[in-house]
Amino acid sequence: MTSGFKAGSTLIGKWISNKNTLEYLAIWESLHNLQFNYTEFEVIKQEAGTNRFVMSAGQWIQKTLAKGMIVSSGRSGGTFAHKDIASHFAMWLSPEFQIYLINEFHRLKEEENVANLGQWSIQRLLSKINYSIHTDAIKETLIPNTLTASQVNLIYATEADLINVAIFGITAKQWKQKNPSKKREYT
Repeated sequence: MTSGFKAGSTLIGKWISNKNTLEYLAIWESLHNLQFNYTEFEVIKQEAGTNRFVMSAGQWIQKTLAKGMIVSSGRSGGTFAHKDIASHFAMWLSPEFQIYLINEFHRLKEEENVANLGQWSIQRLLSKINYSIHTDAIKETLIPNTLTASQVNLIYATEADLINVAIFGITAKQWKQKNPSKKREYT
């Protein structure tokens, strides 16, 4: 009968000996570890995938100076990993977990998009409500009576652009260029 520690260690050994896992770990280390030994990783990568290739978490750490995992021995020992690496291991171990994680990611992104759209809609609604206040103020303070209709329209357009930049950070024209598929919600 195999102990829990031995079974876990065997699974980690299978996972870390996988070429795709090693590439993932190398990318993670390249983003988080300035001392990562790329030269040694290339040697490991050359060997990975062959029938004789075996890797342990301890060997990976020792050879590449990896920081994303820690191996400790003793009564409370084991292999510990950064949450990104632990999630990768869990996805390798359980396709069900992988599907759950992907679905959760998509749900969160949809919530984020709805929240952002809602915030944008509120800002747009405030602009619409204040439009008459703004136009009356422009008419009373900025537009001389001697201007033509086209000159007056240009002043209104310029002021509207200033308001859009102040509220949204972009002009209406810039927004339309970035969002060609979106319809106007308010007129």
